[in-house]
Amino acid sequence: MPKYLVAVRYTAEGAQGVIREGGSTRRRAAEQVIESVGGTLECFYFAYGETDMYAIADFPDDLAPVAVSLAVAASGGSVMSTIPLLTPEQMDAAAGRAVTYRPPGKDLRAGDSDAGAA
Repeated sequence: MPKYLVAVRYTAEGAQGVIREGGSTRRRAAEQVIESVGGTLECFYFAYGETDMYAIADFPDDLAPVAVSLAVAASGGSVMSTIPLLTPEQMDAAAGRAVTYRPPGKDLRAGDSDAGAA
């Protein structure tokens, strides 16, 4: 199953809920919502700074984390983002692909390849 880094930022309402219910309850809630779409929660951590919670989860497909993110956002208690994670072997495969790219303002001559950012 594809693996994702999940990052959550609580709203004021969501932070009040964590204060009332505690962190363990939020971990169970995360586990339940991820399992409801066929995924599994690998790890769950609270943090402080711009992001309040990080988790790593396996989802069965790319639409499952989108469905979870929509449900979380609609609740009003937090905003969730998901970042697909790649194994070193997947990165090897991606790095081995031929790419033809023309940077803005530069000409691309036959045979040139540049994998730089847009």
